Amino acid sequence: MDYYEPMKLALCLAALLALPLAGLAQTPSTPATDTPSATVTPEAPTELVNSALDAPLFYELLLSELSLQNGDPATGYGLLLDAARKTNDAGLYQRAVDLALQTRAGDAALQAARAWRQAQPTSRPAIQITLQILIALNRVGEIGDLLASELAATPAAERANAITGIPFGLTRVSDKVLADQVVERVLAPYLTDTTTAAAAWTTVGRMRLMANQPQSTLEAIERAQSFSPRTAGPVLLALELMRPEQPQAEAIVLRYLAQADAEPDVSMAYARTLLETRRLADAQAHLQQLTRTQPDYAPGWLIYGLSLMQTNQPQTATVALQRYLALNANTTSETHRRGKNQALLTLSQIAEKNGNLAEASRLLDQVEATDDSLGLLSRRATLLAKQGKMEQAQALIQSYPEQTPADARLKLLAEAQLLREQQQYRAAFDLLSTWLSREPNDTDMLYEQALLAEKLDQVATMERLLRQVIALKPDYYHAYNALGYSLADRNLRLDEARQLVEKALKQAPQDPMIQDSMGWVEFRSGNYAEAVRLLRSAFQAQPDPEIAAHLGEALWQMNQRDSAQEIWKASLRLDPNNAVLRETLKRLHVKL
Repeated sequence: MDYYEPMKLALCLAALLALPLAGLAQTPSTPATDTPSATVTPEAPTELVNSALDAPLFYELLLSELSLQNGDPATGYGLLLDAARKTNDAGLYQRAVDLALQTRAGDAALQAARAWRQAQPTSRPAIQITLQILIALNRVGEIGDLLASELAATPAAERANAITGIPFGLTRVSDKVLADQVVERVLAPYLTDTTTAAAAWTTVGRMRLMANQPQSTLEAIERAQSFSPRTAGPVLLALELMRPEQPQAEAIVLRYLAQADAEPDVSMAYARTLLETRRLADAQAHLQQLTRTQPDYAPGWLIYGLSLMQTNQPQTATVALQRYLALNANTTSETHRRGKNQALLTLSQIAEKNGNLAEASRLLDQVEATDDSLGLLSRRATLLAKQGKMEQAQALIQSYPEQTPADARLKLLAEAQLLREQQQYRAAFDLLSTWLSREPNDTDMLYEQALLAEKLDQVATMERLLRQVIALKPDYYHAYNALGYSLADRNLRLDEARQLVEKALKQAPQDPMIQDSMGWVEFRSGNYAEAVRLLRSAFQAQPDPEIAAHLGEALWQMNQRDSAQEIWKASLRLDPNNAVLRETLKRLHVKL
């Protein structure tokens, strides 16, 4: 016998006695006492119940545990499953399933789960575990009957929620079309029941969206709303469909938001969707309305303030963010804590841009450490750099601990951004080169290095890097835009510049910066009226100083010089040091 065999046997016995055998009686033990002479009131005798654990079953379970201890899970599993069948014990079936799953034996786990369900047809745990295993094995065509049984066994008050959760369990199946067909067939009885119809049609819609069927998804959303116009679920699904080619989706959202009792969280989700699709002006108009009608809804003020900073409106942003902090003063939830940090970081950035470094530092001192502490370090580093302490600034970022490769990547990007802000373009370029020597296909790093190459007037290098990004990731529209704009700005290969920017616009038609690029292509091509139209639209969506410089120059060329000067003056008030705007005024000999 192995030296450790008695210990192994003891462990096996302990594991065996811990098994939840249904018929095994538990007899309470008598507690020990330090006073033997104490009088103890005798308890009524406990009625004994015979256990299902007879000698053959005991040894079968013991052999199963010994097999597991000796590295033979297949034998252990077989003995366990045999014991479960003999005793019809749910605990033993569960143990057999768990053992198979632990050894990644999916077919064996399915066999045990099915045996459990066959022995106990109404057992919900048996149905649920069988469903989960089939989905994990990607055998979605076999889940219909089980899913129907589970829904039928769900209490009526909980059934709508159970239906709503179905798509989230099927996100990883490979055949989304088949999954959609199975779910729609199972949900057929619930599509006309007024207590479940809205949830069922919303789930059908989500399954159709997963199967890439946008038009039929819209039809399901409308059916869901016909049963319950005030339910938020279908509207949130419509938000996921919001694209220029699907205008009906936004119409559904707006129809819901027009109701007096529309949930503010849905309104916020709409604003976020507008921001994600670069419809900044629409997002701000909506957020302004939300903060007016829901003045105590703190998240609205936060996102409104952050969006105003995106469009270079620091004064209005300050008012919104301070309002958010006032509403959030006594809230301790993690969500609000992170929101408070975002607001403080942004207010610090505004103070820094205004030259008030002491106020910027004071605001940073109020930021609580979070998982995003690199962002806080970066802001502190920027303040140090503004005070001429560049070495200390870099050391601060470099002190950030690297727990994962992602941490190292983000830290390097933060340091490169710091160097770029301080116009140390060569140092930033070389820093990114160290990363790309290890990860040559990192498209984000390649893109950042391309922009730095342009700052260094290395146009050929910039073009090579951007084309490499496009080759690696054909949907990286920022690269198309950057290359197209760079060619147009240098008045080179304008036909190619137009094609590149058009490709970017096709992927992000609402992005003001890409609209600006197309306006600049038109300007360089001599199409001044079209240039003004595009640039004015871009500037209204995002009053950025660089867009202002281009729009003003186009108006100047068309002899609308008063309008041009008004735009330039307004932009200078927002950002008096913008390089592109300053260069434009100098080149045109304009003094404001």
